[in-house]
Amino acid sequence: MTRQRFLVLIASGGSAALLLGALGFQYLGGLAPCPLCILQRWPHLAAVLIGALALWLGGRLLPLLGALAALTTAGIGLFHAGVELKWWEGLQSCSSGSIAGLSAADLLDPSKDIAAVVRCDAIAWQMFGLSMAGWNMVISLGLALVWLAAARRA
Repeated sequence: MTRQRFLVLIASGGSAALLLGALGFQYLGGLAPCPLCILQRWPHLAAVLIGALALWLGGRLLPLLGALAALTTAGIGLFHAGVELKWWEGLQSCSSGSIAGLSAADLLDPSKDIAAVVRCDAIAWQMFGLSMAGWNMVISLGLALVWLAAARRA
């Protein structure tokens, strides 16, 4: 295995691990994602697909695109962490599970399954003072560096 392929495997595997971790928090841990959480997942999925192509085709362009995907999710993570820390306002769509259109009877009916509102400015989980969005930013910046190292090896 060449050094470039190894670096691509590490970078795309890191994105896959972050994606699986987010899904684990959601489906095993019961932490429903907000719209910004969902938005951070898409560049990781792109990085995994780019990684598969890069392992197959090689070259410099695909690792550069992988770095761009990692930097994109890092940027979204930075924005989301700033929203959580009240540094700036979030997006208009930063709450899901709206109760708009439901009647008072629906809201009081215990047999109705009404989704909980998930806010982008609420920290659902944190470790060492960083939320999931903050950790996504930090780790994704590291992954971008690995992608760039892979591009240099082409």
